[in-house]
Amino acid sequence: MEPIQIALVDDHRLFRSGIASLISGFKGYHVMFEAGNGEELTNKLTPKVKPDIILLDINMPIMDGIQTAKWLHDTYPNICVIILSMFGDAEKVLQMVKMGVKGYLLKDAEPHEFEQALAKVSAGEVYYPDFVTRHIINSFNQQPELIKLNNREIEFLKLAATELTYKEIADEMCISARTVDGYRDALFEKLQIKSRVGLVLYAIKNKMITL
Repeated sequence: MEPIQIALVDDHRLFRSGIASLISGFKGYHVMFEAGNGEELTNKLTPKVKPDIILLDINMPIMDGIQTAKWLHDTYPNICVIILSMFGDAEKVLQMVKMGVKGYLLKDAEPHEFEQALAKVSAGEVYYPDFVTRHIINSFNQQPELIKLNNREIEFLKLAATELTYKEIADEMCISARTVDGYRDALFEKLQIKSRVGLVLYAIKNKMITL
């Protein structure tokens, strides 16, 4: 079985070296390459040279983690991103969650937490520690801004919060895949959301679905 390919993006070389050494001790993972900032990452990534998971620092010079996460979301949406940060800043955490990052780790996390995050994300799950969950819950408890959605947008939003693919949603709504894309893009714009995860969070927050 091929190892899961990892890229490390952080401007502190010693920290990168330590994480690379840590990952080398985990079975089934390989550090493909390292980068000192987002711009360096964009120069190294190609359709043929791309990792499965990127460990991404937030605070970096030239091109920071937020800019890089947005670029990755738009350019390589299939690459899973796990954020590395010194802080659990609520605004940045929620911004990253809405952008579809698959995991969030504090830099002082225990080694087993790194391994657990890699295992969950490589298995198609997400890894959000308790402090991220608290920020999400707190954001749900804030008074939501009233945004007018029509019945079809609400129907699409509820279906987007299921495990159905966009094609299956189109079949369920008896519309074309292109029309579904239109609903999705319109909601992204209207709700200021950048990912399907963000749509699900919005639907939960506004009690359109229940867990």
